[in-house]
Amino acid sequence: MNKISIIVVDDHPLFRQGVADSLALEEDMNVVAQASSGEDGLELIRSLKPQVALMDINMPGMNGQQVTHLVVQSKLPTRVILLTGYDETEQVVPAALAGAAGYLAKDVNPERLVQSIRDVANGKYVFAGRSFTSTELQTWLSSQTNGARRSYSEPGNPFHPLSDREMQVLNWLVKGMSNKEIATELNISHQTVKNHITAILRKFGVDDRTQAVVYALKRGWITLKDTTKQE
Repeated sequence: MNKISIIVVDDHPLFRQGVADSLALEEDMNVVAQASSGEDGLELIRSLKPQVALMDINMPGMNGQQVTHLVVQSKLPTRVILLTGYDETEQVVPAALAGAAGYLAKDVNPERLVQSIRDVANGKYVFAGRSFTSTELQTWLSSQTNGARRSYSEPGNPFHPLSDREMQVLNWLVKGMSNKEIATELNISHQTVKNHITAILRKFGVDDRTQAVVYALKRGWITLKDTTKQE
């Protein structure tokens, strides 16, 4: 039997080892390495080229979404499943746009995790509790981003450019960061972050963070490459 080769990347040792120990019980899976940072995870992907990488989306330094983008950009064969401790739906679409093959909450039950790994290893995509083919994923993404397709300025409405601070917040949104993480990075309050996001949504004429991110990416104002630390 050809086993699915897997690496586990997470900055919490207990969680990382727990996942590895759980997957070791599966006859068709082989955890070949572990890493505690995005940078080390990327090096393992480059050297070992595992079929699947289970990676925490929120890590100090290079986060999981940034690593995913570099893996795809480098045309490496590894397919990345991003894991999140905060089941925030606004991170799902940016994760898919970055090239992730899956997005799961860390409290996913072991059976679901194992099946998701098998699906991804077989070329499918796992998002929002569902397994998609490539075509099905594109259809689903389109349904999620319809609200971001409105024109920036409707006829008769004035143009409302973003302030420098709002552009900073938008950059962090594209990285998939939570409000709390953005507040820490910019050294501002959680409420101030919320206020900036509300202003961004109003100026873009969209309803939520996901639509704002897709809106900015589609128009080229911000790219995933802009928010990815190159080596």
